[in-house]
Amino acid sequence: MKYRRFGKLDWDVSVLGFGAMRLPVIDEKPSQIDETLSINMIRHAIDQGVNYLDTAYPYHQGQSEVLVGKALQDGYRDKIKLATKQPSWLMKTADDFDTYLNEQLQKLQTDHIDFYLLHSMNRTFWPQVRDLDVLEWAEKAIADGRIGQLGFSFHDDLEMFRQLVDAYDKWVLCQVQYNYLDVEYQAGKEGLEYAHEKGLAVVVMEPLRGGQITQEQPAAVAKLWESIPRQRSQADWALQWVWNHEEVPMALSGMSNMQQVEENLASAELSAPGALSEEELNIIDQVQVEYNKLCPIPCTDCRYCMPCPHGVDIPYTLLSYNQSVMYDNPRRARLFYRQLPLGQQANNCEECYECEDICPQSIPIVEWLEKAHDWLGPKKK
Repeated sequence: MKYRRFGKLDWDVSVLGFGAMRLPVIDEKPSQIDETLSINMIRHAIDQGVNYLDTAYPYHQGQSEVLVGKALQDGYRDKIKLATKQPSWLMKTADDFDTYLNEQLQKLQTDHIDFYLLHSMNRTFWPQVRDLDVLEWAEKAIADGRIGQLGFSFHDDLEMFRQLVDAYDKWVLCQVQYNYLDVEYQAGKEGLEYAHEKGLAVVVMEPLRGGQITQEQPAAVAKLWESIPRQRSQADWALQWVWNHEEVPMALSGMSNMQQVEENLASAELSAPGALSEEELNIIDQVQVEYNKLCPIPCTDCRYCMPCPHGVDIPYTLLSYNQSVMYDNPRRARLFYRQLPLGQQANNCEECYECEDICPQSIPIVEWLEKAHDWLGPKKK
């Protein structure tokens, strides 16, 4: 296993982290984790040098933390740094901070969380926990030993990411989605570099885009991959692309079977900043271009359409629809779209057409908003 320095800490993290969000399950039921296989996978990864294990309160409908707690018995807890996340959307009063943390400690069968992340920070959940003084509370939890270090996971745009990074000078890490198809998505490359410059350890989640990168490729994309003399699996290309960035100490992979664990461990052994050639990087850039050609709405996220006088988050809605089509994964897009506050969803459009009047791409935004909400929004009763 290879290791890199973890941000400002005097500690080296394995380049591969184990994400406990997609553990093997029984009968396709997320809450029914295959306990024996999952524990064997986690322990095997740790035995091979993985020293960072990530979970969260809602994963596997609340059962991931329980499974992780079992996996870390028999001395395995002392071999890794454990990360889990505060379910920010459930924080209604300041008392909830302790209530949920103590529950998580019990489920994980530990007396401390090495890295505690505020989960899914965006322009809705961050003000919610900030105004309940979550940072003051976290410092007390660090002082009493229940938390080691504080960080956050992120799902919003670059502007919001910069605000969040600058909101607290004691963040130790941030977790962001980053892969060769999401170079400008959410925090993107600019956010990654910004956090790195501030001394934060940047934990990359979704390096395989939830497995989408490993699925059957469009013909034009497959042809590009075949043109590279050195052949790799799709998962290996995606991981190597992430590890090629010196700003990234570690990529989290949500592994679902032992074969994936073995393959990812093998990939980690080949990782190094700058390991990919210019030719290989150029072809990967072309792969991104080919995927973007599948994008139905030519939105460039210029945000001229914002703010919408009726509160609709137009760029996010169009992006969610594009993502659902480009990667043939409406389930994932619906999940993120439905996290938008109801007042920002596209059904609040009043067809004033102000957005269309100013759109430099001449997109029929009103029409697309209706189509997007019908496709992504809550089911009609």
